[in-house]
Amino acid sequence: MSSRLSLMVASVALAFAASTAFAAPQATDAGAKKAPTAQQQRMTDCNKQATGKTGDERKAFMSSCLKGEAPAPAKMTQQEKMKACNADPQAKSLKGDARKQFMSTCLSSNPPNAGH
Repeated sequence: MSSRLSLMVASVALAFAASTAFAAPQATDAGAKKAPTAQQQRMTDCNKQATGKTGDERKAFMSSCLKGEAPAPAKMTQQEKMKACNADPQAKSLKGDARKQFMSTCLSSNPPNAGH
């Protein structure tokens, strides 16, 4: 019985030694950080820039960002359009119906001096 016990102890010790021998190289490989590839770095950067975007907007942004394309300019809100149109020097010089016509045209399109 003692020979069985010593054989079992030896087997367990051998199995343990073998598992640690194979685990050692993996631990050193995992400990050494490799520099991310260009694609991995781009993914990280795009992901940070996409913070706050959700759904289709995020998908479209990530797609164009990962391709290296410049992001599409953000659409102006109505309030931003009003501010830009009112800041136009031409709007300041107009009065009455001429101003109304100018503002209508300006608000229906993207103002040329928009800050975006």
